[in-house]
Amino acid sequence: MIGPSSSAADLIAHLQTLRSEDGIAGMARFGIVTGQALGISNPQLRSIARLARKDHPRALALWQSGIREARLLALMTSEPKRLTADEAKAFAEDFNSWEIVDTAADLFVEARLDALIESFAADEQEFVRRTAFAMIAAMAVHRKKDPDETILVWLPLIEAHAGDERSFVRKAVNWALRNIGKRNKACHAPALKLARRLAESSGKTARWIGKDAVRELTSDAVIARLK
Repeated sequence: MIGPSSSAADLIAHLQTLRSEDGIAGMARFGIVTGQALGISNPQLRSIARLARKDHPRALALWQSGIREARLLALMTSEPKRLTADEAKAFAEDFNSWEIVDTAADLFVEARLDALIESFAADEQEFVRRTAFAMIAAMAVHRKKDPDETILVWLPLIEAHAGDERSFVRKAVNWALRNIGKRNKACHAPALKLARRLAESSGKTARWIGKDAVRELTSDAVIARLK
């Protein structure tokens, strides 16, 4: 029985019993790295995480296994208040999949490791750089009580990396810009201004990011929600 007293080894053994070849094949179709995957769905993992509860040392041990599901479980059961910047950077060095990045970004934002965003953005590794913009996207949504200035401050970083042609980076840069613009009326105008500037860029990637963001930020649905 899985519970708060379960060790990392206990949880990994349980995950192994849930291995699904069909699940692995399905994940590959969504661009998920499956070399060390067991094919277990995220809803299943969240159910296991609820039973296991938070345990930071155990989460670190789960991460070291290298197994996709164990790493996602590690991120789901880590204790944000105990997560250090060094631990987050060590996690980032292992990132090899967009879903791991996006799950980690939520954890890093909850842990308030905002100081890592610039260094992540400066890193040439595709998934590490994606982490920076996934964090900004998450902050814009989840940090509702933070001053808008703490969100708008990232617009120059978005503009600086809008030319990165790599798929997982450009999509995250676009995501961050759109989420800032949808945060509220105060954030909408500066985000839309940047989106329009990027839409007129000579660079193909920046132009795509800008046009896509303009399309969403000027949509009837977004405008109505912000009124």
